[in-house]
Amino acid sequence: MGGIFLWSMSWKTASAKVGESHTPSPEAFDAYLHGYYFFERNTKKEADTAAKYFERATQLDPSYALAWVWLSRTRNRQVNLQLTPAAEGHRLAREAVERALALNPKLAAAHAQMGRIKRQVDFDWTGGDASAQRALALEPGNPENLLSAASAAAMLGRLEEAVRLSRQAVDMDPINANSWEGLGENEFFLGQLYVAAAHSKKALELNPDVFPGPIQLSKIYIMQGRAQDALPEIELISYALERAYLYPMAYDALGRKKESDTALNKLIANYPESAYAIAQVYAFRNQSDEAFEWLDRAYAQRNTGLISTKVNPLLKSLHKDPRFAAFLKKLNLPN
Repeated sequence: MGGIFLWSMSWKTASAKVGESHTPSPEAFDAYLHGYYFFERNTKKEADTAAKYFERATQLDPSYALAWVWLSRTRNRQVNLQLTPAAEGHRLAREAVERALALNPKLAAAHAQMGRIKRQVDFDWTGGDASAQRALALEPGNPENLLSAASAAAMLGRLEEAVRLSRQAVDMDPINANSWEGLGENEFFLGQLYVAAAHSKKALELNPDVFPGPIQLSKIYIMQGRAQDALPEIELISYALERAYLYPMAYDALGRKKESDTALNKLIANYPESAYAIAQVYAFRNQSDEAFEWLDRAYAQRNTGLISTKVNPLLKSLHKDPRFAAFLKKLNLPN
């Protein structure tokens, strides 16, 4: 919970709206708002800036549970953007959300964030699902909790439920870009590519900075056989890694094998720590042995991208291989 509308609200009113029982100091609330603004910008530079503001909010008011939640979320993002070593970033993220829960055990946002950590870091799908459901029960009127529950359901393969929950989030707040983006992502997982593309474009219309934005639209176009349309979307992506792993798939889909090979070799040379991205490219190119090799490397790295393994359409070529079922078991995911 957050958003630009909070800038015009008193800090007491805003705190009540997000289930925060503690009223923060005006200075801490101002730092929180700045942190949220930069978090929503979705770039490497802004992620570090957001972390500094959330740190400041917790320093100004150590009892401000919601600021601890968002500091935790930002620590996770810093790991995902490779700004912080994974082990250190995940430790800091866990400590921050545990602090939030200790301060306010009924704060829905804290339970939702704990659910993300359980899924992304611990591969604890049951625990992650339970935390997401707890957040939704505490605060059913918050679209973000619906999206969190939808994500937990999707990763376990309950895709119809994930789409239904995402649709509820959209209906609850039709001008929320994140809700449209979440709906489009779960429709992509379900194979509903036409509506996924439409809803992902709707999210971008509402907020050009929405994440994953053009990343998601590029993947949808590639899976639709519209790789030529994916190329200009890839150009819009601000993250170099995401561009690096989407290009070899787009070129492969266009039959430009030499360019695909060159782009893949560049991806491996520049981002060996992004094993899950590399595995997706090999799977899309129907190179199963290499894909499983890099999935194993991703597991050794505890790569957060692995949470989508069960439902990621880019891995579809691996599904009939017995090694895929074995890998899902390794991740503690039901086959």
